[in-house]
Amino acid sequence: MQSDLPIGAARPGFLSRRLADVDVSGLALKLLRIGLFYLALLGLWQLVIELHIWKPYLVPAPKDVWESFRFYVDNGLLWRAIKASMQHLVVGYVLSIFVGMAIGMFCGANKYADETIGSLVLGLQSMPSIAWVPLGLVWFGFGAQAVVFVVFLGSFSAIAISARSAIMSIPPLYRRAAFTMGANQFQRIRYMLLPAMVPGMAQGLKLGWSFAWRSAMAAELINAGQISLGGLLETGRGVNDMSLVVMVMFVIIAIGVAVDRIFFARIEGWVQDRWGLSNT
Repeated sequence: MQSDLPIGAARPGFLSRRLADVDVSGLALKLLRIGLFYLALLGLWQLVIELHIWKPYLVPAPKDVWESFRFYVDNGLLWRAIKASMQHLVVGYVLSIFVGMAIGMFCGANKYADETIGSLVLGLQSMPSIAWVPLGLVWFGFGAQAVVFVVFLGSFSAIAISARSAIMSIPPLYRRAAFTMGANQFQRIRYMLLPAMVPGMAQGLKLGWSFAWRSAMAAELINAGQISLGGLLETGRGVNDMSLVVMVMFVIIAIGVAVDRIFFARIEGWVQDRWGLSNT
């Protein structure tokens, strides 16, 4: 099938094709549905407050949560907490990517490693991240290193398992073709294994991020001496300020949704487009 593009003309990139496929009316309806949904939740929340089902100090009103948000934004403490939590998260998550992918690839390529190291990684996956907090505090004390330690251990096993599955799902034909063409070990990893792993790793990286985010909050709740989102949650609990607690919970949800939409949704879209997995 010949291309309709003139010779030498630049082909549209992934972003250009995505923008061209955008249905403006459909997008507007989608945003309207989402907006109405959250407005309904907000109205239900306010209705619960008006009915006095719970005491105000147990369930804060939307206005109180908004005032708490404004207060902590104005004094800069919320931004400092977000920055600290994201630093913990990014450092631990990046470490888990490198270590998890290396272990997962090794287990996927070697049956003896899979029987030994792989079984250990699978067991670690079932370990709640908060169980690592006491060990992190003993080894690293109350500080950022303990949080990074918990984030790393909470997320690397999910990435390792995804990498193992991605390696084992590569068709044997690819491996035989690489051997037939005389590729050395580095070339097989660079030009065959890593590209073939990308579709399977897209969800693995997203899953690892979600585990890392939860692990960071669990560690920061106990390691509350540092300024962080988890520290603010513990502060709100300590002084019985539920508006602060609910406000930080909303911030955590907003950051999680933003990271998914801005980063991982684009990765998934690129993988679908690059590997021919799109529905259209």
